[in-house]
Amino acid sequence: MNTRFFNSSLFLALVALFGIGLMQVYSSSYIFATESYNDGLYFFKRQLIFTGIAGFALLVSTQLPLGFMRKWSWVLWPIAFVLLCATFIPGVGVRVGGALRWIQLPLGFRFEPSELLKIAFSFLFATLVCRHENILGRMKWGWTFLFIVAPLAVLLKQPDFGSFVIIMLVAATLLFTFGLSFKWLMMAGVAAIPVLYFAVWNVGYRRARVQAFLDPWSDPASKGFQVIQSMLSVHSGGLTGAGLGQGQGKLFFLPEAHTDFTMAVFFEEMGFIGVLAILALYGFVIFKGFQIAVKAQDMFKKTLALGLITTFAFSVFINLGVVLGLVPTKGLTMPFMSYGGSSLLVLSVLFGILLNIEMSLGDERQRPATSRSF
Repeated sequence: MNTRFFNSSLFLALVALFGIGLMQVYSSSYIFATESYNDGLYFFKRQLIFTGIAGFALLVSTQLPLGFMRKWSWVLWPIAFVLLCATFIPGVGVRVGGALRWIQLPLGFRFEPSELLKIAFSFLFATLVCRHENILGRMKWGWTFLFIVAPLAVLLKQPDFGSFVIIMLVAATLLFTFGLSFKWLMMAGVAAIPVLYFAVWNVGYRRARVQAFLDPWSDPASKGFQVIQSMLSVHSGGLTGAGLGQGQGKLFFLPEAHTDFTMAVFFEEMGFIGVLAILALYGFVIFKGFQIAVKAQDMFKKTLALGLITTFAFSVFINLGVVLGLVPTKGLTMPFMSYGGSSLLVLSVLFGILLNIEMSLGDERQRPATSRSF
């Protein structure tokens, strides 16, 4: 077993994020868990189980042969598609807050297939870049297009617009990085405006979120409640914060305090200095991910690493933007900090693959990286 990743600064930063995330779940969920389940440690104990499973998944991912991944990684996309479709099966899918995003598992646990789909896209894109070596290279482009679009259509049907946006942002970033002209991206963006208008403005709850983003004080008791409470928690933190466990926003003022808006609790309790520290840790992890992508000479490794770390970076930026009122509410969790097993498991696989690629860099033969333009 290759254990070089134990000496990696990226691995050590991930261990720190696991630990801080557990602390944050405990702090943000204790009151809610006491009132709802008569057990203040209810969410913390479950998150501890998730962390153990995620840690095992990370270790396994670091040991997967990259040749095997190169050959079969595209299979993740149809697997995620099947799991997305399974959410619509009565008795299998679970509806929460009006969305069918979860699959019911034994012992009361749930899995969110859209989390898998987000990293599966990076594997699929890496396969397409190296399409002369993979099965997709033998598919006609019409079938390839359908193969790519079908899961995204199901994602919107659930609906999970936040995950859809992240995949589109990652796709645009990768396409631009690998040679697609900015002009074509701009044209695609302009062409997408009517589609976005239909998908957002003609859907009641999405329109309400945009209106709350533009003017939360127009309806402070309903549409703007989440955004206002989040900004109040952020403002209350000041420079040094109220202290761990001392935040007031989580006392049933701030909805989703242990999931989507957990960073608002962190702002209030740790203050600006604490937030700078955690953002520096996130920044370091993102920097290391991009560094791995830049150093990789093999095109599959380079593309995969870039897609995975970009997915992570957009997840961090969007959640932080929602908490600060800079973007409309998306229903996306903060990586490592929010309660949830699906996200933590998939994040562990994501970074296990990155550590796997990092360990392989020293073994690469010195040869110029090939390029492929779209």
